[in-house]
Amino acid sequence: MASEVRASHILVDSKEKAQNIKEQLDNGKSFEQLAKEASECPSSEKGGDLGFFGKGDMVKPFERKAFSMDVGDVSGPVKTEFGHHLIKKTDER
Repeated sequence: MASEVRASHILVDSKEKAQNIKEQLDNGKSFEQLAKEASECPSSEKGGDLGFFGKGDMVKPFERKAFSMDVGDVSGPVKTEFGHHLIKKTDER
């Protein structure tokens, strides 16, 4: 099991926005481009890249989802106290 994962995310303030962005991703839009255009997180400048993180580094719902995904997968909306995230798992180690 991975001790660290690398993920990117898109953070928006509503489930509806997150679902709309997920549809665009499912239709072939670039995750990195949509992160730059739509994400409300400072990581948007880097295409949503959060780098590597371990257990306990992120809020629980985000962490649970990121660690349960396969590399390359993009999640549906994940709600945290910060808003609604779409998570793309990019690596693990």
